[in-house]
Amino acid sequence: MLLRSQSYDVIVVGAGNAALCAALSARERGARVLVMERAPVGERGGNSVYTDGKMRVVYDGVDDILALSSDLSPEEIECSDFGHYTEAEFFDDMARITQNRTDPDLCEILVRQSRDTLRWMKANGVRFHPNYGRQAYRVGGRFKFWGGAPIVVSGGGQGLVDALFKSAEKQGIEVVYNAWAQELVHSDRGVSGVIARIDGETHTIQAGAVILACGGFEANTEWRSRYLGRGWDLAKVRGTKYNTGDGLAMALKIGAQPYGHWSGCHATGWERYASEFGDLIQTPNFQRHSYTFGIMVNADGRRFLDEGADFRSYTYAKYGHLVLDQPGQYAWQIYDSKVTHLLLDEYRTRQVTKVTANTLEELADRMEDVNKPQFLKTVRDFNAAVRTDVPFDPNIKDGRAAPGLEVPRSNWANTLDQPPFEAYAITCGITFTFGGVRINTDGQVIDTNHEVIPGLFAAGEMVGGIFYFNYPGASGLTSGAVFGRLAGASAGDFAKQRRAAYCK
Repeated sequence: MLLRSQSYDVIVVGAGNAALCAALSARERGARVLVMERAPVGERGGNSVYTDGKMRVVYDGVDDILALSSDLSPEEIECSDFGHYTEAEFFDDMARITQNRTDPDLCEILVRQSRDTLRWMKANGVRFHPNYGRQAYRVGGRFKFWGGAPIVVSGGGQGLVDALFKSAEKQGIEVVYNAWAQELVHSDRGVSGVIARIDGETHTIQAGAVILACGGFEANTEWRSRYLGRGWDLAKVRGTKYNTGDGLAMALKIGAQPYGHWSGCHATGWERYASEFGDLIQTPNFQRHSYTFGIMVNADGRRFLDEGADFRSYTYAKYGHLVLDQPGQYAWQIYDSKVTHLLLDEYRTRQVTKVTANTLEELADRMEDVNKPQFLKTVRDFNAAVRTDVPFDPNIKDGRAAPGLEVPRSNWANTLDQPPFEAYAITCGITFTFGGVRINTDGQVIDTNHEVIPGLFAAGEMVGGIFYFNYPGASGLTSGAVFGRLAGASAGDFAKQRRAAYCK
């Protein structure tokens, strides 16, 4: 693919949600923008295209929902309790989930700009609708939303990426594919371009500013072992195979400051026999996030986590690690017929390792690789411990617990006693890594001397210091959009100022 020029105001490395938001924002500042996508056009979109499109956002009630999803019918509004999700609640979730390690300045930007950023995305062609079925269950004829993530992009991750690319095309943003950025053009005056392999040929492309938004290192087996630790080379990669840490390597090479939780990542329960990397067709069907309604056992037939510790939005991103730590790096999710109607759609696809039986003994036999006697004892002990006197309600933390067990259960406990029984085999799927580079509140990359690297900006998974240990569900896309928009505006302004200085 031929470049229109060898010089731009802003180069954006990457082409996912954060990168495209950065490109659009820089273009709003009047910048000539080049987006460099390492993947071919058929695999464009980074990790974003593999998501289901959920976004965490501050909102005060139904009016804010309508501002994002204006095609809601009066009937849908009438039967929906959207509640609210305040800035204080978002801050509290970020503090609690990260054990108070989230960077306070970056967290404030994420929270306070979430609502305005989603409205800006809508203005750029992204369509949203309420997240029925995943963030709300119908109880007593009404849907009650929970977990701070009421909104999902129409068409999921693919719909998000397609909308942003369409907007970029309308605004004259150039996109080049098969463009593998490998080095930053750097001098005493800062960063002034990118050296990249484009369709097998090396190009040096000049720019007034460069934005790195090309993901973490989750697809780099060696780096996973180096930074995340033993066993992480065995995890499945949920998203793109192109997130191998190249942007991080380029930035670190010129002195960017590593920042955040480099030994941490977002990892979930995943189809045991899923493909090595994300599959644009099958990936949405590989997640297994209904564990709050059943139990999870390892090869020894033992439970190893509290399935009902919190809403899945606040636990799913850390439970993949616990699955990876089990013998053989797998586990089984077990349900009975009382709750199978609550299982998410991915449990009802062909891309699933599932066994069914009319007795628990038969189920254990069909699971094959689980200690049968211990599994049956685990179920008996669990059933005996369930607080059946407490009503079950999937929309709230109902306190229906199973106390007194070696691994207690906090909420949504249901006895396993009504056939048919279903078991689903899972392993660990890694989504993205938490470690990145340090940025300031303008999106500028900071070096190890705690000084700005002129002309270099970062967004998306490249930014360290936001997530530690765990992750409030649906905040990744929001973070990418917020910091992409921020970096784009700052880079556009910087490039304009640099151009003006050259012209003097």
